[in-house]
Amino acid sequence: MKHKRIVYWRSYGIVAVLSAIFAGYPTYFHAQDVQAVAASGTVAHASFSSSTDTDTAALPDTPMLAAVSSSLPEAPEPQSDAQGSNAQTLPADGSASISGVVQDVSEALVAGAQVTLMNRDGSQRRTLMSGANGEFTFTRIPAGSYLVLITVKGLEPFESAEIAVTAQQFYEMPKILMGIASTSTEVTVLPTDVIAAQQIKAEEKQRLLGVVPNFYVSYVHDAAPLTAKQKFSLATHDTLDWTSYVGITVSAGIEQAKNAYAGYGQGAAGYGKRWAAKFGDGRSSDYLSHAVFASLFHQDPRYFYQGTGTNKSRLEHALSSAFVARSDSGKTMPNYSYLLGTMVSGALSNAYYPHADRGASLVFTNAFIGIGGRAGQAVLQEFLGKHLTKNVPASGQP
Repeated sequence: MKHKRIVYWRSYGIVAVLSAIFAGYPTYFHAQDVQAVAASGTVAHASFSSSTDTDTAALPDTPMLAAVSSSLPEAPEPQSDAQGSNAQTLPADGSASISGVVQDVSEALVAGAQVTLMNRDGSQRRTLMSGANGEFTFTRIPAGSYLVLITVKGLEPFESAEIAVTAQQFYEMPKILMGIASTSTEVTVLPTDVIAAQQIKAEEKQRLLGVVPNFYVSYVHDAAPLTAKQKFSLATHDTLDWTSYVGITVSAGIEQAKNAYAGYGQGAAGYGKRWAAKFGDGRSSDYLSHAVFASLFHQDPRYFYQGTGTNKSRLEHALSSAFVARSDSGKTMPNYSYLLGTMVSGALSNAYYPHADRGASLVFTNAFIGIGGRAGQAVLQEFLGKHLTKNVPASGQP
């Protein structure tokens, strides 16, 4: 019986030892696998049975089991992620930064400035806007040489000197002061005759009620003086306008009806002579006053609309235009061109009017009619002409 007990305990002891060994086997080799994974960086998968954990816990606490358990090697601890990341080093490129603050000459902070980082070869690398306090920072920049360009509306552009940065360097730019941008105004200066040509072109569009020429009225107070060629050209356009022929035709008909200048007779022949006389009076007066003598005495043949002031001053300005003219240099002088033009035109009329109507009286009669007509026309221009004229420059410019 004693022998059987000994065999039983030996058998039980062997079973206990084997159970302890197999119970620690998964833990031991699992620790070995973890250690291998940490060292190699690869992941291994293993399947172990943990059912022996319950069996081992149910075994009696024997000295042999304790001895076997204490003889097993301890499983190594795996390395932590933090420890592994600390062992890594930052790359050499992409670790530098450049920062600065944008200010104007008064050292006021400039927000919203466009800041551009340029490579040394001139290629653009990155662009950003300065912050509320004028600050900017370019991060994750590779080591190398760069330029910083800054632009903002109203200030002079800024370009830095070449900036060389190394890996992990934090470069702070010196004080950046941007000056006020200089303003430039482009002024196109045209020759006087070119300006005058533009103004004449505008005046030749002016017509009373859109029909009757109103070319000799300038609504530009400081109009450019006309050259002699321009004076003759304007006189031609005015006196040979189609409306002039209508006026001559009507006037000759009225004289025919009244039997004025009876020496011309009646009928078609008499009407033709009256028509030719009226045509000669008007054309000679226009050319002599507006072109010939205006060029000789360097006077401007146009009437310059005043448009402002009291009615009295405007009336005086209109009436005086028959006797006072503006010189090409802008000064006031006697209206020689118009006074002489009407008188010479009257003298020429002695060549084609009937003998009974010729003489000094014809000359002065035509001269007074011409001067009075000019004064009356100027008054109408000053007070009514602008309201009745089409294509008047609204801004005083052609």
